[in-house]
Amino acid sequence: DGMNVLFIVVDDLRPVLGCYGDKLVKSPNIDQLASQSMVFSNAYAQQAVCAPSRVSFLTGRRPDTTRLYDFYSYWRVHAGNYSTMPQYFKENGYVTLSVGKVFHPGVSSNYSDDYPYSWSIPPFHPSAEKHENDKTCRGKDGKLHANLVCPVNVTEMPGGTLPDIQSTEEAIHLLNIMKASRQKFFLAVGYHKPHIPLRYPQEFLKLYPLENITLAPDPWVPKKLPSVAYNPWTDIRQRDDVEALNVSFPYGALPDDFQRQIRQSYYAAVSYLDVQVGLLLSALDDAGLSNNTIVVFTADHGWSLGEHGEWAKYSNFDVATRVPLMFYVPGMTTSPVSQGARVFPYLDPFSHIGGSVPQGQSKKVVELVSLFPTLAELAGLQVPPVCPEMSFRVELCTEGRSIVHYFNIPEGKVEQGKEGCDDTDRCFNEEPVAFSQYPRPADTPQWNSDKPKLKDIRIMGYSMRTIDYRYTLWVHFDPSNFSANFEDVHAGELYMMESDPNQDNNIYSNTSHGW
Repeated sequence: DGMNVLFIVVDDLRPVLGCYGDKLVKSPNIDQLASQSMVFSNAYAQQAVCAPSRVSFLTGRRPDTTRLYDFYSYWRVHAGNYSTMPQYFKENGYVTLSVGKVFHPGVSSNYSDDYPYSWSIPPFHPSAEKHENDKTCRGKDGKLHANLVCPVNVTEMPGGTLPDIQSTEEAIHLLNIMKASRQKFFLAVGYHKPHIPLRYPQEFLKLYPLENITLAPDPWVPKKLPSVAYNPWTDIRQRDDVEALNVSFPYGALPDDFQRQIRQSYYAAVSYLDVQVGLLLSALDDAGLSNNTIVVFTADHGWSLGEHGEWAKYSNFDVATRVPLMFYVPGMTTSPVSQGARVFPYLDPFSHIGGSVPQGQSKKVVELVSLFPTLAELAGLQVPPVCPEMSFRVELCTEGRSIVHYFNIPEGKVEQGKEGCDDTDRCFNEEPVAFSQYPRPADTPQWNSDKPKLKDIRIMGYSMRTIDYRYTLWVHFDPSNFSANFEDVHAGELYMMESDPNQDNNIYSNTSHGW
């Protein structure tokens, strides 16, 4: 009858997870999922900001086709009436359900999370969501503040809970309803943390003593970084605790001790997220659904933790564009699961020692725009056709390619990024590439550089990432007709991954037009 889908998408999560080799983080439940999954170690978002990235991977189209680079337009009206991944599953007999932050709320999803097109019932939003930016963080002065670093006592929070806790409870409730109804389902669960504010139950700080927290390996602005490429992290500057530091705009560095606190809280928020994922996957076991449900785990983009002197997302660097991506497919990534067997027993990060190794791992460069065709193929649905070059009037097509052919790897073997793939029409003959992009209002950092509105965009940074390099061109962009002029190059970046994995040494100007 085809498999169910549990689609887990996390806000602002870079791959700081045990299964990605991070030695500090405690993420036993996500690592356990990875141990039963195909894990992609080079997966990239199409734009490192929430709404454009989510609309891109949920429609299978790139930002230049959705025409969304900010938060203020609905693609069905503004670009084309494109089918979405959940809509496609719904049209193919699935009950489609949304919990938490899946589409970005507001204009960009028509104030309805694209209901009723994408979802069978109205999406669920946790009631505690509206308090996300309230003054709920107790400062050293004993008063409540709207801080960036915000460990809290959950019992003191409005309603005595937090949004992600509520989302887990609702998702578990829906799993149990689906079990009873015996209908095929596509359940998307969107978690908020580690999105700012870094607000999480304070006990998670115990997992990360401050003396164990290091600074970023490259906490300075690289000498050859074009000023247009720099993101001045304005959303962080507006938090009470950061504002009090009076850091100069745009290049002033945060004090080292505060940098460590941000990194500590980001890790603590990841472990809090891991608990939610663990409870959700354990409930999938409890409902007897682990043997016929595909589980996908990913994020909308990454988040800089002081690398290049930057914080937040809003750039084309790997730290902002690279995401975790894993697929658990019963009978494909694991042997078939017997009814009632536990695949995902809950693991407590406070007592669990040691991480799990991914079941299969691919170093192939892949993109989130490929999620739609990949999930369709895994579920046994017809894979949507590849879009023609101009696809504004084509309702169902995808600009990504299914990556299922990367799954067929001998057990335990880590696939190398260098191998060509079989010469089928679904497969690039050349080396796989991931494309990302980021808009800017000007050549130098402004207060709206991180999130320019469409009318203010003057430059677009188009970036391509292969296994060997990241190459970015910042070119003139006209927002009135959505056109980029590659003859008018404002700046370029070229980083060679083997010798410069952190992307600190821009060699664009050493080469002839970047080559």
